[in-house]
This record gives sequence, C-alpha cells and structure tokens, in this order.
Amino acid sequence: MKILLTGGAGYIGSHVLNKLGEQEHDIVVLDNLSTGRKESILYGKHVNFSIEESKRLKELFSNENFDVVFHFAGSIVVPESVTNPVMYYSNNTVNSLSIIEMCVEFGVKNLIFSSTAAIYGDSTPGGVCDENSIISPLNPYGHSKYMTELMLESVSQAHDFNYVALRYFNVAGANIDLKIGQSTPNATHLIKMACECATGKRASMQIFGNDYATEDGTCIRDYIHVDDLASAHVLALDYLVNKKDSVSLNCGYGRGFSVFEVIDAVKRVSGVNFETRQVGRRAGDAEKLISKADKIRELLGWQPKHDELDVIVSTALEWEKILASK
Repeated sequence: MKILLTGGAGYIGSHVLNKLGEQEHDIVVLDNLSTGRKESILYGKHVNFSIEESKRLKELFSNENFDVVFHFAGSIVVPESVTNPVMYYSNNTVNSLSIIEMCVEFGVKNLIFSSTAAIYGDSTPGGVCDENSIISPLNPYGHSKYMTELMLESVSQAHDFNYVALRYFNVAGANIDLKIGQSTPNATHLIKMACECATGKRASMQIFGNDYATEDGTCIRDYIHVDDLASAHVLALDYLVNKKDSVSLNCGYGRGFSVFEVIDAVKRVSGVNFETRQVGRRAGDAEKLISKADKIRELLGWQPKHDELDVIVSTALEWEKILASK
C-alpha cells in the first residue's frame, strides 16, 4: 500500500515504520526532525517539512496517491502541555485537522491515529479504563488528543473515511533487535530516565510525588513494549482495509506498576543502584492509569509478545548502552 507516516522519525513512529517496511509497503515519512532522528528512518522516502506548511502539505498529497495515513506527529510531554497549552493545541489539534482535511480533499479513506490514555484522566474508579470509560483529561495534552478523536468521528460520519484511534498507555523499551529505540533528547519517560541513570548519562532522577493513594504513594501506570504497540498498528491497518469501520482502542497490558516498582526493576536488571530524589507532584499527572484492553485483542487479534516489565526494561537499557557508546 502507499502510506504516509507523519512523525516517522520519532520514537513510536519509527518502530511502526520498521514493521511496515518489513512488509514492503511504499512509504513516505513526513517529519521535520524537531524531535525525531534521521537515523531512525529505516525505510521509505523522507520529506522534511512541518505540517503547518500548508502549500507543501497539499503538494505532497497531490503528488502521492496515498491509501492510508499513520498520524504520529505531535507533542507529548504532559507538564509542558500545562505550561504551554497553545503549542499543544496547535501541534496536536490544529495540525491533525490539516491532515484530516487533506485526506478528505484527496480521497484518502483510511487514517490510524496516535491517541493516548491521558484522555481518561482520573475519572475511573481504581484507574482501570476501557474504551467506554468517562473521558475527562487532566491536561491540555489529553484534551488536544481527544479533540482530534472527536474530529475524526465527525469526518467519518460525513465522508467515505474511516479511522482507528489507538489510545496508548505508557510506551517503553526498544526494538527487540535493537535497530532503533527511544532517542528523543531530554525525554521525560520514566523507564528512559531510569536507564539513563543506570548507564551514567544522568547523575540522578526525580520522583514526582509519593503521597498518592496507592500502595507505595507513587503513580501507577500500564507499561507496553514499543514493538507490541507497533504490531497493533499493523493489525489496525489490516482491520481498516478489510472491515472499513472506525473504532477507538486501548493499547496496554492490563496491569500497572508504580514508579518505585519500575525504578527497582531498572536497578535490578542493570545492577546499578543509582540515586533518586523525591520532589513534589507534577501538574497534570493522573494517580493511576491501567488499561482494560480486551477490545483490541478481540477486534484485531492482537497478541503481545513482550509483556514483561523486565523485557521492557532490558531492551531500553541495552539501547541506552548503544547510545552511550556512540
């Protein structure tokens, strides 16, 4: 198929690109490399400009007869969205509207969207969310992503256009073959930061809050290996082509780990007892987010292969060692 992949030089986008490239699809990667890495683009043709450049975006859609768009490009740091909401609504919502508009204008009937569990907020008792849980984002990041889901739903009702919105829980780890990994500068992902401490890139790391109503006082998250998430995207493409139906799906394993549990896992796997520093809560953080992800298994036939915390940590750690050696 002819595929446009926005944000394909980024962390998750590059792992999906790797899977799609192995299937020999004809791929164009649109990425301005503001946070992505050219080295992570293992397949396809790279075009380097921003979605905001409307003339170039229209020319791209006009020149290429895309069958499907995978839309990853956007901003993802929750605390930053609280302090700079305008950037998040611009990068995540306005730019998504531009992509959707091009799909309608040029007859692209399929879009797979990078959404987030942040849309659920803290509204679900026990923090376990299925796709019908109350939508109540705690931060502009979650709001900006949910606004895009609403736009997709409206457009799919008005046009010959279908989408799959994949609501990611906490994505971590590196490609199981270590071809690519999380390489974003100044990343704020917990496992990434802990592995940077274990390899000596960071002297220490902060723990944001230990007074939550959880067993050890720290936030709990559902961690998913990036290769398992990438496989879900490939299955989503098959679903769209064959079923021609729109759906939003949770992507997670259905179990949670606290901040302390994750840090302990990194220390155990690495054998390094690095320093942590306790600080106050961050704005916009939910106390507990765990997926109920039966629907994606049922509809897409998704079967995770790397659903162990130590596997996630070990691949992330090995990738940090590779980065440190360069």
